[in-house]
Amino acid sequence: MKSVVISEYLDLMDAQRESVFAKLDGLTDEQLWQRPAPKEWSIGEILDHNYLLMGSSYPAVKWIWKLNSWYGRLRRSRPYETGIKDLYRDPKFPQWVGFLWTPRFNPRKPVSLQKLKAELRELHGSIRQFYEGRDEDVLGNLYLFDPLFGWCNLIVTLRIGIYHDQLHFDDVIEQASAYK
Repeated sequence: MKSVVISEYLDLMDAQRESVFAKLDGLTDEQLWQRPAPKEWSIGEILDHNYLLMGSSYPAVKWIWKLNSWYGRLRRSRPYETGIKDLYRDPKFPQWVGFLWTPRFNPRKPVSLQKLKAELRELHGSIRQFYEGRDEDVLGNLYLFDPLFGWCNLIVTLRIGIYHDQLHFDDVIEQASAYK
């Protein structure tokens, strides 16, 4: 069973990623790793942070599915949410928690933009492959806990990750525009 909501989310995830990658064409390695101000992340660090956040939640999603898909199938007829407000845009949202996903790469330990792109595409491809093969009614009835968002089903969890990516992709676009 193909889910319209999940397909829309996955397409959005891919489209926003490729859109930001297109805006980085012509960026030098120096620009990729140049910090706009002390204690602020460079474009490369932001891209790696996005990878780390999605990469850390994806195994939890797979684990919940593996252990509890039977439970989700039992509850599949129950209603569930498929959307959530973008809390990352709320001024009260604690933006300081990003340190939990400190980038692996930085100006002292840089990698190429191609490597960052490849890693993010591969991760998003794995996420797409996982979600495309799953029944929305089951995904919508399996939950995991996030300390900032509360109990979220696996569809909402995907949406939160997409919101997070876009929040930081906006920062990347802003920084990259300074070099054009």
